[in-house]
Amino acid sequence: MTKLTIVANIIAKEDKIELVKAELLKLIDVTRAEEGCINYDLHQDNENPAHFMFYENWVSRELWQTHMSNQHLADYMAATDGAVDQFILNEMTQIA
Repeated sequence: MTKLTIVANIIAKEDKIELVKAELLKLIDVTRAEEGCINYDLHQDNENPAHFMFYENWVSRELWQTHMSNQHLADYMAATDGAVDQFILNEMTQIA
């Protein structure tokens, strides 16, 4: 089974950057403790503070899908409703 890499780009609304950042930070410890999580790293763009990016690696797509249905992600979605301009998620496989 091939590990799954996730790259998730989140663009917050300009007036909601700190809210989105605080809610994203809440996801770190609980997600890193989940079964199958290899790494779950949050980044913030140096030039555009509204742009956040998660770089994640999971043992399998199935365990990542379990993560996606967890309550802490539902809580994040509720807390940031209307605060995010754009969300792009890419499921990727390392090839080299």
